Formats: sequence, structure tokens, C-alpha cells
Amino acid sequence: MTGPTADLLIRDIPELLTMNPLVGGGPLGRLEGAAVAFTGGAVSWLGPSAHAPSARQVVDGRGCVGLPGLVDCHTHALFAGSRAEEFQRRLSGASYTEILESGGGILSTVRATRAASDDSLAQTLDARLGGFLRKGVTTVEVKTGYALSTVHELRCLLLLRSRQWPVRVVSTFLGAHAVPPEWRGDRAGYVREIIERMLPAVAPLADAVDVYCDRGAFTLEETRAILTAGLARGLTGRVHAEQVAHTGAAALAGELGCASADHLERVDEAGIAAMARGGVVGVLLPGAMLYLRDAPPPVAALREAGVSMAVATDFNPGTSPVRDLLACATLACVTMGLSVEEALLGVTRHAGAALARPALGWLGEGSAADLVLFRPPPGEPARASALVQYMGGHAARLVVRDGAVVWATR
Repeated sequence: MTGPTADLLIRDIPELLTMNPLVGGGPLGRLEGAAVAFTGGAVSWLGPSAHAPSARQVVDGRGCVGLPGLVDCHTHALFAGSRAEEFQRRLSGASYTEILESGGGILSTVRATRAASDDSLAQTLDARLGGFLRKGVTTVEVKTGYALSTVHELRCLLLLRSRQWPVRVVSTFLGAHAVPPEWRGDRAGYVREIIERMLPAVAPLADAVDVYCDRGAFTLEETRAILTAGLARGLTGRVHAEQVAHTGAAALAGELGCASADHLERVDEAGIAAMARGGVVGVLLPGAMLYLRDAPPPVAALREAGVSMAVATDFNPGTSPVRDLLACATLACVTMGLSVEEALLGVTRHAGAALARPALGWLGEGSAADLVLFRPPPGEPARASALVQYMGGHAARLVVRDGAVVWATR
């Protein structure tokens, strides 16, 4: 008698969006009555449940929507302290730039993060990432940038590398998040510190380098120097671009071949064209746009130029304390003009591309072995569109990462 041929089989999924048009209908690769098998930490079979192989562990997917593991490609999840008072200041009319220039914002979180112990930071981050997992997110990009010294930035990256987290973590070095107080009188010296001391120390531990290029943060020339140095050390390039003011950072991202340019509220036609030429993913951050009461990015122009668009939470303690990626997909549709199809691609395959991780966010031969099942809202059919129509609160019924069940509810 032949034994089971797969380690794990998820079967009878009413709607599975593979995000792989080669194995299903339409651009989202839609399958009905689908099954996915995993063997040795890889996707080993995908197709109709009637033809599924046997497996040692079988999960009934009836009544659920299946998606690849969600990817949150922009977060600032590693931090200590609270910014609740700052929230009230913004409600009273203070701008983000005013708060930052008065020593609040990023710098207040820097003080708290530097003072926190490793164990405290790890416990808090573990709890946050566990919350992402329970909402179907299997990969989270986590930036540094709340330490802003060689010793403390290195400490944060060592922490990210040394622990087993509930989700797959992609680490980004963001030493160029703000100029810390001790360097306030010597901006050029701090940029040299990043290039000559920080990057050599952190490059073996980080996956990417990012720069906050904006009014009140880093100039275009400083951004070019830091990104060029990081790219030379083998790091993937990313940039906070065109959020508060137009700086030319999106065009720079295209010129340098960065994986993503994020925010983009004030990107211009030249920046969009450069992104399209360079294959740069535009990462849309509707949580920050909402909290800052800002105008949306020019989504129609990005679409027309053929720029792939990802959607992320931008989870941070000040301008986007949002931890629900599917809620951000809804916001991207309602406030920015994405279609449901674009929003779903934005939290899966396009988000993987934004991290320069092309195996993430889809299902098929060569993909990551990540899958999530969601129950639809009560009274709704098992269709992924309902997960975007109904804003937030969608808890995963089951999460598979690297071919194994890592979270399940009844």
C-alpha cells in the first residue's frame, strides 16, 4: 500500500486566489474547490480537490477563502514608548513637521527605545508580530531607525536576527530616519557616521537599507550618498519618498534600482516615469495618509505608467498605529482609488516584489509555502472581495508558513 505523498493538504477551498495567473483564472489565479499540498516545506501540488494527493495531515477548507500568506512590506514595529500625547497634539492642529522639529515624533521614540532592555524590546515585538500572524500575515518587514547610533542600531538588528519570531521577518536598516540630538549641529558628520561606521557594521545583518528623504529629514543628496553606500554593500534599496514634500526621491529610486519607493503622496510625473523604467514598486501607506489627513498619491498616474503598487500598514507609534493589513487594503480602495484586485495583489505578490522577495505572495511552483484561510464575514459567500469590502477585523482561521501549520482556530 502506498503511503501519503504529501506532508500537508488543505482541500475543498471554495475560492483560492493563488496570485499566479498560470494556475488559475484571471490575473489573481482564481481556483474554485481547490486544494494545496505541501511537502518538505514547499508547494508540491495545486489544483482541484478531486485530484488532490494523499497527505499525512489534511485540513478541510470548506467555507473559507484561501490566499497566499499576506506580506506587510513596510513597518516600524521595533520600538519602545508611547506617542499618545502627540496624537492629541495633532488633533489640536500641530503638524507632523512641527512635532518633529520640537523634539517629538521619531526622536521621542528614539529616547524610549535606547533606554529599553533587549528583553523588553523582544517581548513587545513578539506580541506585535503575533498579532500580525493571527490576521494572516506571514512576512513582515521590520525597520530599525528608532536607535540612531551605531551601537543601538546594531543592537536592534542583532535582536531581529537572534530570535525566532511568529512571522518571517525581513529587516531594513533605517539609520537615516532622523538626525539624533547629539548630531544636530553636524548633519554632515551624521551622514558620514551612517556611511563609514553604521553600514559596515549592520550590512551583514540587514536585508535592506532605507532613507527617510523629506522636508525636515534627509536631503536628496544625503539620500543618494547613503543608498549608494548601502547598495554597494549588497543591501536592497528602499526609500521613504515624496510624503511631506516633493524631493525627487522617487526618481532617485528609479535611477538607483531600488526595490521600492514608499508613501508617494507628492510624486510627480518624472518620478513616476523613473519608477516605471527602474521597475520600482510603489508602496502605498493609507494608514499614514489617514492619520495625517493627507491627500492620496496619484494612483491613476502610477497605474497608467505600469508601476506595480503594494499596500502596507506603515505600523509605527506616531503616524500610523495600524496593525491590520487587510483594513489598509480597504482604505487603499476607498481613499486612494485602488480596485479590489489591485489591493489584493498589493498585500501579496506586489508586496513580495517590494521586498525583493519574488517567491512571496503567490502560490505555485517556486513560491513560498505560505497560505492563509479566512472565514468570510457572516452572511457573505466565501469570496476574497468580501475581505476587502468589510473593513478590518478578519482573523485567520488557519495560517501555513514554510509548509507547516503555525496558527489555527476551530
